[in-house]
Amino acid sequence: MGARGITGINVSVCVLYLFVTSVVCLQVVPNILQQGGQEDRGENARMQCYIGAIAIGDMMKSTLGPRGMDKILMPMGGEGGFVQKQAVTNDGATILNSIWIDNPAARILVDVSKRQDQECGDGTTGVVVLAAELLRVAEKLVDRRVHPQTIISGFLMALETAKECLVGVSFQSTDDAQLRENLMRIAKTTLSSKILSHDKEHFAGLAVEAVMRLKNKNNLSLIQILKKKGGICSESRLDEGFILEKRFSTGHRKRIEDAKIMVANTPMDTDKIKILGAKVNAEDFDTVANIEQAEKEKMKRKVEKIAAHGCNVFINRQLIYNYPEQLLKERGVSAIEHSDFDGMERLAAALGAEIVSTFDSPEMVKLGTCRLVEEVLIGEEKAVRFSGCEQPEACTIILRGANEHVLDEAERSLHDALAVVAQTCQQPLVVCGGGAAEMAMAGAVEKRAQTVEGKAALAMQGFADALRAIPTVLLDNGGFDSAEIVAKLRSCHAFDSHFGVDIAAGDVGNMRELGVYESYKAKHAQLCAAVEAAVQIIRVDNVIRCAPRQRQEE
Repeated sequence: MGARGITGINVSVCVLYLFVTSVVCLQVVPNILQQGGQEDRGENARMQCYIGAIAIGDMMKSTLGPRGMDKILMPMGGEGGFVQKQAVTNDGATILNSIWIDNPAARILVDVSKRQDQECGDGTTGVVVLAAELLRVAEKLVDRRVHPQTIISGFLMALETAKECLVGVSFQSTDDAQLRENLMRIAKTTLSSKILSHDKEHFAGLAVEAVMRLKNKNNLSLIQILKKKGGICSESRLDEGFILEKRFSTGHRKRIEDAKIMVANTPMDTDKIKILGAKVNAEDFDTVANIEQAEKEKMKRKVEKIAAHGCNVFINRQLIYNYPEQLLKERGVSAIEHSDFDGMERLAAALGAEIVSTFDSPEMVKLGTCRLVEEVLIGEEKAVRFSGCEQPEACTIILRGANEHVLDEAERSLHDALAVVAQTCQQPLVVCGGGAAEMAMAGAVEKRAQTVEGKAALAMQGFADALRAIPTVLLDNGGFDSAEIVAKLRSCHAFDSHFGVDIAAGDVGNMRELGVYESYKAKHAQLCAAVEAAVQIIRVDNVIRCAPRQRQEE
């Protein structure tokens, strides 16, 4: 009994000692964060990042591929926020740019999607889905006690192998006719998952024709997209030159040949002397009349300076009042007022003009030129068309549609097609679509993983599984048995790397025979961006939130 009592006392003393020590340690360790700041470490930080990024990928999966579904984006509270008006879209960059995301890892994927949209135009959904699948693999490996740096090492080795394989399965055209055919196929593949899929042949032709006019300049600002409600999408057309959604001033000429155009941003109301807080008291109406006459004389001198430049068309961003309109008409200058600023910049680029605001040095002002300026009727509205511009590559795609939502989504879809076709013109390498490139890269990575020792081989195997998730998602969105078809696709790739998912038949098919092509540059950028984002998130072991800014009390 005595021995047991002594043992119990010793255990109690040890427990008391540990408790006191822990309390002392807690008091010694300082809190380095400002009051209200938060910090998550280790496993909690990793899981927070992984789960947030995977949730974004799962949200975007249903929009991937030709059978992808659309999402409705609705504004909250009317004013403010990211979504200013309701939109219906399946464009990955548009969706991610429009929603508020609080998870830090998810924001990284949003930035990756923006970068993909800016560089290539297409692949904004695919890059997010692939990055999320890589993080899903990383989460499972971390649970199996594989160190994050080992996972990163395996992913980077797999990336190098995948890039080598992607170059191996790519091909390019041998002449201009084949290049044009490849561009048509790439544009149709891009549009097959958009709202324009039913008329993808027509819109692919518009996109290719517009880009081919650029003659490898890769300046998409010369291609204007003009939306006009009414009609159906198939009535959209490509128009030579630039179209400005404005009208000539009342009484001015509506058709000018061999036009010399001044593009300006200057006040053309009454040119009052604007002094904050100034006030003028007049004792009689004669004084008021003298002030008005002085203002008119000042405006007259300004119009004379404008006419001295030798222009016969004057386009101003700001309003033009009745008196300067009358003066311009007397001098044979047709005027267009209140022009949209973005439209003015595009117009100035197409005409070879510079936007001016001062008129004292005519020799330093560059006027724009075009063969013909005329007022035309588009749908039920009038606009001004500039034909034969100094930049002959300038053109306008006139979109027709039933309502504003259809036109907005059609514009986003056509922009993606234009961007990816322009990128392919710069680097005319193409790869097979329908998941064929991902399956080929997955096979190459698996083969390389068999030669790698250590746990990095597990990461490489997971990398291959993440690549195979792309055709799996395509099939799931189409309502097919993805497990069976992907297994069949793996066996086909043992003999030919051109096999992919034929959504129309719900089976595997030869993508080269079906004409399902994708841009090599877009696919390469998508692969590299997804891996870089995943690696950046895998490196995280600590999430620190700064204290919120306190409201200042007056």
